[in-house]
Amino acid sequence: MILVISPAKALDYETPPTTTRHTQPDFLEQSEELIEVLRQRSPAEIAELMSLSDPLASLNVARYASWSRPFTPDNAKQAVLAFNGDVYEGLDAPSLSEDELAWAQDHLRILSGLYGVLRPLDLMQAYRLEMGTRLATARGKNLYEFWGERITDELNRLLDAEEAAGQGRVLLNLASDEYFKSVKPKTLRARLVTPVFEDWKGGRYKIISFYAKRARGLMSRFVIRNRIDRVEGLEAFDSEGYAFAAEASDADRLVFRRRED
Repeated sequence: MILVISPAKALDYETPPTTTRHTQPDFLEQSEELIEVLRQRSPAEIAELMSLSDPLASLNVARYASWSRPFTPDNAKQAVLAFNGDVYEGLDAPSLSEDELAWAQDHLRILSGLYGVLRPLDLMQAYRLEMGTRLATARGKNLYEFWGERITDELNRLLDAEEAAGQGRVLLNLASDEYFKSVKPKTLRARLVTPVFEDWKGGRYKIISFYAKRARGLMSRFVIRNRIDRVEGLEAFDSEGYAFAAEASDADRLVFRRRED
């Protein structure tokens, strides 16, 4: 089973990493192409392109200017420890053991507008570039066109390795719609399974973004810590009050519900 999650806007480069293990991202040449395009934009243009405040735009222009290879522990941080949003609070990677991080390194991938696909321990320099950004490049009018089939090809390579190791070809989609649009389901050689997290509110179950993001991180943690390799194993997820709702689920959409009366 391969898991995919989204990155986070918030970053933490202040807290020391909890492991010294690190790897290099696989698509740094493509990342450098994007950085060169971004360096041509002024702070005002970045603010308009990404709907940022002037201070945030200036911060990210400075990040693009200082972005440089090679990546080392002195100028970069492991991706799963650098991201700091709701998903990552649920995942709580700093508390994972070395063995659990090693398992995550083989099975968890972070989809990224700048880096394409990141392993948890890939070193990453700070950036802001959401996958939905309409950044025109020589490859197309937006980042979906820039990345094309690369992300799907990489996931298929991982799924091939899973099958060769005797595991099922399952992609667990714990990413947001914005980021999962970078994957091409028609050319994905796997069973695609998407967990959905619903909370009871206003007399019915509905997806509440904040809680759903955290729940995706919680499920990622559950899969990593329990080495889940079958879809059926996901049904045991019961963190923070969520429980599998068989009556609302189907083969490829697993619904987990929480009701607090």
